[in-house]
Amino acid sequence: MRDKQPAGITILGATGSIGISTLDVVSRHPDRFRVVALTAHRDVETLAAQCRQFLPRYAVMADPAAAEQLEHRLRDAVPDVRVLAGIDALVEMAGLPEVDYVMAAIVGAAGLLPSLEAARKGKHVLLANKEALVMSGALFMQAVRDNNAVLLPIDSEHNALLQCMPDGYTPGTVPPGVCSITLTASGGPFREMPVSKLASVTPEQACAHPNWNMGRKISVDSATMMNKGLEVIEAGWLFDLQAENIRAILHPQSILHSMVEYTDGSVLAQLGNPDMRIPISHALGWPDRIVSGAEPLDMAAIGQLQFSAPDLERFPCLALAFDAWRAGGTAPAILNAANEVAVQAFLERQLAFTEIPRAIDYVMDHCDIQDAGSLDAVLGADARAREWAKGYIKSAPGRVVGT
Repeated sequence: MRDKQPAGITILGATGSIGISTLDVVSRHPDRFRVVALTAHRDVETLAAQCRQFLPRYAVMADPAAAEQLEHRLRDAVPDVRVLAGIDALVEMAGLPEVDYVMAAIVGAAGLLPSLEAARKGKHVLLANKEALVMSGALFMQAVRDNNAVLLPIDSEHNALLQCMPDGYTPGTVPPGVCSITLTASGGPFREMPVSKLASVTPEQACAHPNWNMGRKISVDSATMMNKGLEVIEAGWLFDLQAENIRAILHPQSILHSMVEYTDGSVLAQLGNPDMRIPISHALGWPDRIVSGAEPLDMAAIGQLQFSAPDLERFPCLALAFDAWRAGGTAPAILNAANEVAVQAFLERQLAFTEIPRAIDYVMDHCDIQDAGSLDAVLGADARAREWAKGYIKSAPGRVVGT
């Protein structure tokens, strides 16, 4: 019988799309979960509203100025919430003794340290921050093993793969009987746009994902298919597979989320509407199934599903990610850092869309790949790659990008 005491949860990145979806699922199960800590970067208004609804013990803003604003907002409305600021506070929230589950949903390299802390403290780590594994896969998986943490992927593709694995499977181990995995990708908003027109696309166009409601950075990654490339690396660490055993295919409907091929020729797939509450509820309820709030899947209404191989001329970022995964060491950390800087420059209209992969390729050529056996080595590679990327952007052509 389940303990009647609700499990404590910290949500890192509570104001983003994953955080909001997590709170929606949590709100449907007040007997199972209690919110202990909520964190955000600068979105004071949203976090204040979440604090008023869920009454966490802690609220953390990564930005100190935003924390001051939040504390002012909550002083009279929710006086019992303790407001903190900065990376040290984010890390602390991931390791609180009263927390059982940590939803790691901070976007980018900024989520590495708190996600790693959750693993080191033996939590149920609900990993939506793929960059933690991309940057420091060996260190992260070792922390999971050493501290008996429970690692549950939240990305729809990796969660789908976990659901298709053999009973009792533990992430980070070789799945018995599996010969390959296939991650699906929508192809984003430019799947059918002529390649010759990609140089002139705007941030607004790149962020208009046809199927998913995501943040701006992830939406751009989806448009370049770097998101899928990062997911390939993440899948390699989660399921202990090499690049030759991982495939990516285009599937514009985003209904079939991933597939697992077994040695007997069987292929198992997980299907569902494009709603992140499905993988979130799977991880929160694991090993049980709990209500997510998602609409039931109506296959008759969908009618048909399409699949095709990705065009690497259109999506060079996917090839760059495979190259980084094969190179190993700090190469994935370099890839991720260069991509984050290039995408931000594109969003700020300092870099053309088609310059994103060129910037990444440039940085990969100029940054030495080292062993990724320590956190210092990973963070050092990240810092050097960002400097190389900034240098490229200063001299890059095609800097005028839409209005």
